[in-house]
Amino acid sequence: MQTKNTVLSGDIGGTKTRLAIIEVSGTQLNTVREVSYPSQNYPTFDELVADFLHGSDIPSRAGFGIAGPVQGRVVQTTNLPWRIDADTLQRQFGFARCVLLNDLEATACGLPALGATDLLTLHEGAANAMGNQAVIAAGTGLGEAGLYWDGHAHQPFATEGGHTSFTASDDREFALLKYLQQRYEHVSWERIVSGMGIVALYEFMCHYHHATVPAWLNDEMEKGDVAAAIANAAMSERDELCVETLDWFLQLYGAEAGNMALKMMSRGGVYLGGGIAPKILSRLQNGIFLKAFFNKGRMRPLLEAMPVKVILNDKAALYGAALFAARD
Repeated sequence: MQTKNTVLSGDIGGTKTRLAIIEVSGTQLNTVREVSYPSQNYPTFDELVADFLHGSDIPSRAGFGIAGPVQGRVVQTTNLPWRIDADTLQRQFGFARCVLLNDLEATACGLPALGATDLLTLHEGAANAMGNQAVIAAGTGLGEAGLYWDGHAHQPFATEGGHTSFTASDDREFALLKYLQQRYEHVSWERIVSGMGIVALYEFMCHYHHATVPAWLNDEMEKGDVAAAIANAAMSERDELCVETLDWFLQLYGAEAGNMALKMMSRGGVYLGGGIAPKILSRLQNGIFLKAFFNKGRMRPLLEAMPVKVILNDKAALYGAALFAARD
């Protein structure tokens, strides 16, 4: 019989932080309570956890997937001013076990908890596909993680691949790189394949085409989420430059996913996570992403044999942190 563990699980991102009390039995999860918080509203992560746990029983275990590199038992978040220390959290709240994972490592850990309805197959790949896997997720930033196949099971591991240097492959991309180098000392893939990347691509396109932002779109942008306004205008085909921007974003997303798939030798499949992909599914399925993903010269047959799937369930990282914390 599987032992049931009650875990405090967290998915900590630059935009929002989701905390949940989850009962874990094997790969079966039951969410008892869940709350989503705007991350920027809290000066420290400790205060957010205290707010969530106020008046509640303290679970014996805690696991947190965090957007940032884990150094031992400490994380300095990439897009937040938080320093998260597992030992401090363990002492402050009385956890018997507290673990920190990179958010994409947590997503990778969460794959066993996902069912068929939680995934959309973008490309079938080979029928006998088996081996390493890769997870790439465009959202507030760009996360990347791998799953090493040891012959018996997949072993997730974190990377900071989203912060590797962007490489241009044609005249327009070289112009984009030059444009962004005027703003940033280092132009990473995250600067382009992410929510901020959609905004940067659109601003460059306006510059490149000597175009101005339509008044109605500017009004939508001023409501808060500029990337969402651009993507929505593209999905509804209300603005031609937004359509061109989103299609270019998908091309670049596919190119970097292909880069990662080759580096990970992910014969077992590539998973697209993050908040952007599920919101632009119809565009994602139009072939632009996969064309760029496969476009690796002599390595094309290798990539064509890899299954490519979209994670539709936005709780994968939350599930993964819970599963990892529940391990003996």
